[in-house]
Amino acid sequence: MTDTATHASTVVREVDGRQVPTAGRWNVDQAHANVEFVARHLMVTKVRGRVTDFDADVEIAERPEDSSLRVELQAASLTTGDEARDGHLHTEDFLQVDQYPTITFQSTSVRPTGDSTWEVTGDFTIRDVTKPLTLSVEFGGAATTPWNTQAAFFSARGEFDREDWGLTWNQPLAGGGVLVGKKVQLEIDVELNPA
Repeated sequence: MTDTATHASTVVREVDGRQVPTAGRWNVDQAHANVEFVARHLMVTKVRGRVTDFDADVEIAERPEDSSLRVELQAASLTTGDEARDGHLHTEDFLQVDQYPTITFQSTSVRPTGDSTWEVTGDFTIRDVTKPLTLSVEFGGAATTPWNTQAAFFSARGEFDREDWGLTWNQPLAGGGVLVGKKVQLEIDVELNPA
């Protein structure tokens, strides 16, 4: 067994035939994490918005189903690469960041769906509206970094209808349809380090 495999194995264990990280608190490596929202523009193209300021509390339990996740996104840090569009997203038409500065997700249940996949359901809050959201989470394994630290890798995907959270602004198109799609994908890719 290589040194890398030996070190990585110290942060991975097997529970019910599934590889999972060791129990304990894990921190997000901000330099190797990505949180994006994806929505349709003009009914066809996809526009991606990246949240650049966020934090997460990840607690892996001895029994993985008892694990918990809390994510807090700073709404004003959402950027799409277009200054005018970002400014509009920050107004009362959408996120109203001056009054509602954070978007949060707090897990309420965790259940396995495959060898390395999990379903994490939680309370998702935008503009003080809280509704359930389910994320499909995949554990991508673990590795030892060149700096001799351990890292675990996760990706999560979810979809929600923004109008369910009161984000109803839109503009009809002359040929039919609307300017901004109602369905929004949430995509998260993170590297975690043991606390």
